Amino acid sequence: MLLAIDIGNTDIVFALNRDDQWIHHWREKSDVSQLPGAFALNLKNHFLESDLKIAQVDTVVLSSVVPALTPVIQNMIEIVFRLQPLIVGPDIYPQITIKTNNPLEIGSDLVANAAAAFASTKDFCVVVDFGTALTFTTVNDVGQILGVAIAPGLKTAMKSLSGNTAQLPDVPLEVPDSVLGKDTIHAMQAGILHGYIGLVKNMIEAIQNEIGRSCQVIATGGLSSVLVELHPHFDEINALLTLDGLKVIAEEISHGNQDSNG
Repeated sequence: MLLAIDIGNTDIVFALNRDDQWIHHWREKSDVSQLPGAFALNLKNHFLESDLKIAQVDTVVLSSVVPALTPVIQNMIEIVFRLQPLIVGPDIYPQITIKTNNPLEIGSDLVANAAAAFASTKDFCVVVDFGTALTFTTVNDVGQILGVAIAPGLKTAMKSLSGNTAQLPDVPLEVPDSVLGKDTIHAMQAGILHGYIGLVKNMIEAIQNEIGRSCQVIATGGLSSVLVELHPHFDEINALLTLDGLKVIAEEISHGNQDSNG
């Protein structure tokens, strides 16, 4: 059984895959002050509550964009599973189908997104990831990342606006029917949410114009379902795409090691 761990700026996602199915996943806050023992206790409780056995896990793959948490979670894995995790990073990028010109500058989560998208499409594709940041990762028909565009995520933009403006409140992420705000909350929802709809549409069009062809567009991230008006512009919405990519990478590294040993 595979355990995939995606350490993001806001949350850590843990997911278990058995027989090519994600059978269980959960989130914890990306708390840099938490010790390995606390993470280990929470993980063991999740296994116990789900009637799963620690010993069933034979592979652990880890992606992290929070360097301070990487050794903490790695230590936790070694304590609980007595396994060395496969840590997705520049050292292993040359072994997978996705290649980058500057591997140190791209988040391992985006590489995982690209790996999953290309494994699924085998063609040009764009991954739109609605996370703490809103990212657009473009992959060509041989699995190379052509480039990435990054904007503040929906929650990040909303919190930035309300947090830095004394008279603006926290606002739920609900798309209003009208862009003509009638009160403060409505005005913020109209500006940010409808604004992001236009941003995503424009970016998809600009990317396809630049590469000179249409391509499949895959949306992922916890907020990928919020902007319903964008759904017709996506060929697929897969909230677990990053996890799928970690599985693809783990399998390719495993096969590569078997080939080199054989």
